[in-house]
Amino acid sequence: MEPLVILSQLEQEYLLRGIEASLKVHDPRSFFLWTQGQLQALLPHDVMVGLQFGPHGELERLECWHGTVLAAPALDHLCSRAEGLALRLARAWRQGPARPAVSDLGCSERDGVLGGFQAELEREGYGNVLVHGTGETGGGETVFVLLRLPLRPGARHGYFLELLLPHLHLALLRLGQGTPVAADLARPMSGRELEILRWVREGKSNYEIACILGISDLTVKNHLQRIYRTLGVSNRTQAVSRGLSLRLLDRAA
Repeated sequence: MEPLVILSQLEQEYLLRGIEASLKVHDPRSFFLWTQGQLQALLPHDVMVGLQFGPHGELERLECWHGTVLAAPALDHLCSRAEGLALRLARAWRQGPARPAVSDLGCSERDGVLGGFQAELEREGYGNVLVHGTGETGGGETVFVLLRLPLRPGARHGYFLELLLPHLHLALLRLGQGTPVAADLARPMSGRELEILRWVREGKSNYEIACILGISDLTVKNHLQRIYRTLGVSNRTQAVSRGLSLRLLDRAA
């Protein structure tokens, strides 16, 4: 049975102010100011990562907001679209029960959804972590990862995030109403990679693609692994879906 959380009058006021402020979020700057302002009253944190997944589980977008300076290596470790820490935390949450997940340094228990990340979180200095998402919405899913919470997260913080989640989700969507573009990628796709991705879309196996292009199966496999890393996906279906959303396959045809 979930613990009952009753908001104090001050917390209710903070919540209302946070929701009202979310209605004015329409650009990256106002989103950052909102997360560093009104949201901090209920959910104090140093770093927040928002991840949008497509209908097939492919990562479509990753945004990071932080009130403290993150060195380039630390930012890459956290926000890499291939196997960054935030992406792995989000995937772990998606595989667990649809409720807020926590990992706090003051807890001796290392089981649960995020238990396997405890040592890595401690090593990277991220401290207490709170993760929650929308679940499947028909068009995909959004997950938010909050790191370096100064207080040990529990049912109360999870409830706050659950209440604010729809407003975080809608605000994030408003930041990206335009069509995704290939410039969102960490590097441009090569002509050969686009060619292979087009044949994957046609349902060709690695062997068939190798025969068509006059290369070896191993070369096709290596190209696909680079394609997956560049697109931030983990399989053929996700790669095709991501390629279509970025209009890469139009240019490859």
